[in-house]
Amino acid sequence: MTHRRLTAWPRHGASFALAAALAGAATVSFAEPAGAPVLIELFTAEGCSSCPPADHFLAELDAAQPIPGARLIVLSEHVDYWDQQGWPDPYASKAFTERQAAYDRALRVREPFTPQFIIDGVIDMRLSRRERIAEQLRTAAAAAKIPVSIESVGVRRSTMPVISGVVHVDGVTGERPCDLFVGIALDHADTHVLRGENRGQYLRHVAVLRDLVRVGAVTPGAASRQSFSVELRPELDVPTLRVVAFVQRAGPGAVLGAAEQTIGTPEPQAAQ
Repeated sequence: MTHRRLTAWPRHGASFALAAALAGAATVSFAEPAGAPVLIELFTAEGCSSCPPADHFLAELDAAQPIPGARLIVLSEHVDYWDQQGWPDPYASKAFTERQAAYDRALRVREPFTPQFIIDGVIDMRLSRRERIAEQLRTAAAAAKIPVSIESVGVRRSTMPVISGVVHVDGVTGERPCDLFVGIALDHADTHVLRGENRGQYLRHVAVLRDLVRVGAVTPGAASRQSFSVELRPELDVPTLRVVAFVQRAGPGAVLGAAEQTIGTPEPQAAQ
């Protein structure tokens, strides 16, 4: 497998880069969080020298919410095929590598590469084509979406902490059932990279996906309420996590609706 790289943006110019990338938008502003959900998945790796600018760009999209009428829901998915290049990414997962490969087959992308943005499961957004980014995000925001909400989220502490809740989905159109996914992500994460292409750098990530669970199927034509329960690994016992739920056509295909909640987990109890 060949891993192509995109031209990296200067790290010190990320704010300028965000404005430049969205220069075609009617307005570039800090929009209200409410709006049509747009799921942005970034496939990235700490061992890839072209990835830090993309990580920074994702963080700016998350913070600025620059598309009026849209709620950008971001996920950072670390792939593992860079791990043999000198730095084993602590957030890398073979499952995310396989998810990226499935997207690339569906979108007829010749081969996986990092960094790669996928919007709503159907749009291949690239920093090297920055003049198209605003249009792509507006197109995704304008697409019809199914209301999705996350309810009754909580963390139960036992031998291993468990996060649980209920996802409500309005009726899905079409003839085939869709998949309901729930992702658990670190709100943010920082790494001092000691080896590899990013040696010596301090990298900061947002919405680092750690678990992605298929909760079940959503049948067309009927509303659905499905509960979920995800056991948290020890490294996820942190003050802030993001819970992201989304409905996606099989393939993987188009994301039809999404929702997000940021929650705090209980602090570890002191030993008696």
